[in-house]
Amino acid sequence: MPAPLLGESESCNAAPQPVSPLVADTPPPLPDVCAKIYNRINAFLEEETDSQRLQGLQKQTRISLDVISEALDRYSLSELSLSYNGGKDCLVLLILYLYGLHAKGLTRPTVDNVNSNHHEPIQCVYIQSQHPFQEVEDFVASSVSIYSLSLDHYAKPMKAAFADYLHDKPSVKAIFVGTRRTDPHGADLTHFDPTDHGWPKFMRIHPVIDWHYVEIWTFIRHLQIPYCVLYDHGYTSLGGTTDTLPNPALLRDATLAQNGNQNGAGTAKYRPAYELVEDEEERLGRD
Repeated sequence: MPAPLLGESESCNAAPQPVSPLVADTPPPLPDVCAKIYNRINAFLEEETDSQRLQGLQKQTRISLDVISEALDRYSLSELSLSYNGGKDCLVLLILYLYGLHAKGLTRPTVDNVNSNHHEPIQCVYIQSQHPFQEVEDFVASSVSIYSLSLDHYAKPMKAAFADYLHDKPSVKAIFVGTRRTDPHGADLTHFDPTDHGWPKFMRIHPVIDWHYVEIWTFIRHLQIPYCVLYDHGYTSLGGTTDTLPNPALLRDATLAQNGNQNGAGTAKYRPAYELVEDEEERLGRD
């Protein structure tokens, strides 16, 4: 049974109780990974609690799974892709998507490939920062291995990257995106939105649009989902090395850090990303 989520009266930085990691260092085949995700999320949804935070997260999870289920009814796997850059929001989205694939039996070996355990590719697009963190690159590569992703990289601005991706993958009609309401340009989005005028045409699907920052981290830690190590060093929103710094709201001791940097006696120390609570403070480390 997964560890209980933090209640309103509990410390926001309390560690979850011991529970087996969602995926092993040497992951099993994708159908087995998806089955474990499916079972663990179902166990989480069945938990009874008086915690308003937990109840709210269970509700958000069910809504997101319904959106993903609707998308899988509307589109075939060859018509779907997921925008993935290793960040926390698209990581949660990926886990929910894999649940949805298992729920609809879409990770089972095909009739012609039972012995090889073949399944349809999980199409993803990675729009890479011009100056990426090596830690992000390593985590994305790990995700490809763990979750059997068919990932295409594009190191260019978002509009051009999507244009090239749709040219290279003409079957894709809709892309899952991990945008949340408090992100730039996220305020007016719905679960299904065609791209704006002047952009490459596809349906944007936003299953986690109404999730709060603290819900993202509670979900990740509750399910013991591996995440990028930068989040343990005060980064709360990941971009590139030239426009992303640790979040100043998570600085442990501003005076000590300043003196240490000046005197060469130490460096600034930051609390992990999951200790932040306010949505409005999430992007304080971004230019």
